[in-house]
Amino acid sequence: MNSATLMALAASCAVMATPLAALADYPEQDIRVVVPWGAGGGTDAIVRKLTLLAEAEMGGTMYVENIDGGISATGVNQVMRAEPDGHTIVALTYDSVVTIPWQEMLPGYDMDKLKLIARVTSEPDSVVINSGSKYQTLDALIAAAKDSPDTIRIAIQNIGGRVHLALLQLEQLSGTKFKTVSYPGGAGPQKEAILSGEAEGAVTSLGDFANLLEDDTVIGLAEFSSTANPTYPDVPLATDLGVDLQIGSFIVMAAPAGTPDDVVAKIEAAYQAAYDSAEFQEWVANVGVTPDWLGSADVTAWAEETQTELFGQMDALVEAGVLSK
Repeated sequence: MNSATLMALAASCAVMATPLAALADYPEQDIRVVVPWGAGGGTDAIVRKLTLLAEAEMGGTMYVENIDGGISATGVNQVMRAEPDGHTIVALTYDSVVTIPWQEMLPGYDMDKLKLIARVTSEPDSVVINSGSKYQTLDALIAAAKDSPDTIRIAIQNIGGRVHLALLQLEQLSGTKFKTVSYPGGAGPQKEAILSGEAEGAVTSLGDFANLLEDDTVIGLAEFSSTANPTYPDVPLATDLGVDLQIGSFIVMAAPAGTPDDVVAKIEAAYQAAYDSAEFQEWVANVGVTPDWLGSADVTAWAEETQTELFGQMDALVEAGVLSK
């Protein structure tokens, strides 16, 4: 074998070895975990807890950055345009996967620009009310809304978002009309609205209001689920109260499309170890959130099925004149 052939072979081996060397060095820098909502909400707390536990598995520093705006579109769009090297990932929620694509809110926003890594939670929505309210049951709240339409102030997050859809469906199913008040930015502003007396109650997940439920500032009137919440078993299911409604959020970790499969696998393994840890499972059981793991092999198909089902529901509400697109 002559020297030219040897040099060519050596160069070829070096090229083939590069991805393995890159993976061996990963992570080469801090890993940025984008939460596309303001600090203080349920999504922020869950992702911070999981990321803190995952960091030990990754062998490098991971930090959470809150990028609020556009009902999560601002932060998610940044990750869609980030380098696909595993050093930027994002926590997607219902609005990231459903509301923004359905409303076509942002040009260039395309779920195909992301690689879904894993779903980590599922959270049914609920109706919570100030504990000092005279409406101590869902039946009482609905009856009052029927007697005085458009007067009882219920806090949602973003107009057209998930909890707005939940409230619209509750109104449609119960024949009521609430005074809908929007507080963009996640559950934090909803809490402030109830604490200040600006709103009588709110539609959100029980986990988002865990601290206010624990100190009896608010009570849960109903949860839109088919299974009782293990943390709050005394909160009735809407279906048991004659309102056949099931809706809620979730958290899905994702990376920019094109992120190498081996890097995605390492991120997934780190988060799964964090998810499976006794520390996380004990912690999550105390905040009213349902851990619900679905790995990279299945999460994309699940997300597509979820989109199809919910797009159909929202299109039907548009046709009925209940929702605008």
